[in-house]
Amino acid sequence: MTDPFAWIAGWIHETVLLPLLWHAGLMQWEDTAFMWALFATYGVLQVAINYLICVPAERFMPLVRWRRPETVGMDVFYTLIARIGVFPLVTFFGFYWTQTALNGWLADRGYIPPTLDTLVPALMGMPVLTFFIYAVLLDFADYWRHRFSHTFGWWYGLHALHHAQRQMTFWSDDRNHVLDDVITYVWFIAAGLLIGVPPMQFPLLVLVLRLVESFSHANTRISFGWLGERLLVSPQFHRAHHGLDAAGRNSCNYGGVFPWWDMMLRTADFRHDVVETGDSRAPEALASGSWLAQQKAGLALSWRLLTRRRRRQRAAAAE
Repeated sequence: MTDPFAWIAGWIHETVLLPLLWHAGLMQWEDTAFMWALFATYGVLQVAINYLICVPAERFMPLVRWRRPETVGMDVFYTLIARIGVFPLVTFFGFYWTQTALNGWLADRGYIPPTLDTLVPALMGMPVLTFFIYAVLLDFADYWRHRFSHTFGWWYGLHALHHAQRQMTFWSDDRNHVLDDVITYVWFIAAGLLIGVPPMQFPLLVLVLRLVESFSHANTRISFGWLGERLLVSPQFHRAHHGLDAAGRNSCNYGGVFPWWDMMLRTADFRHDVVETGDSRAPEALASGSWLAQQKAGLALSWRLLTRRRRRQRAAAAE
């Protein structure tokens, strides 16, 4: 039986991508372009799954009801660009090209990079367990990326766009500054290369991890229970991270998929009393501006936080 997603990707490949590659003289990317189309198709599937799961949860068990969800539409735009456009392009092309080039360079020097299977022979023939271990390791790497984005002022200036949303829904997961996304992609690719993730598994791993992260942003009172919330990040757990008084360095619950890292490193907060979200100190443009206004405001805030110490020193010297 033919995979319907492979059929759709093949149609996109033949009718759209191949003519573009032909005219651009880039036919050497023919096979890779098909893989991009396939992962973009799976990106559409991921958005559809998010919608089918999260919309009923938000509609029938909402935590907050808004009269006019004015800023949610912009988050939908961010999601479509990230999941269908940029995500497959960066994660597949970037990771595939980097790992192929790096492995070739190392092989020419007589070194074959290890994978999880070769390091732990007992995992040979156990793809599901291997996939899970890779997911755990990538999530641990993402915990530190997320925590660092709240530690360094210039970085939080970019990340503040994500936290400025006062009407948080499952669409808010991809509400990010372009430069913050660039750092995230580079971080994920570097982590994937370091732990030896196979190139064909990498986009699928990111897809699965992001599926959980999207649900964790949902505006719902659904709880996983005492035990469940210590196994998987829930909307209530992650909402504490987005609390109105928990922006910047005062935040908690940095884990994207598993709360284990927060529990081990004492950054976990399992209270369920957080309702209001946003960053009261962020410029209004980050909360309700257009896409371009939000990007510009993020850059301005990042620069202001980066140069804050220098300005204070100059003011002290002037006195």
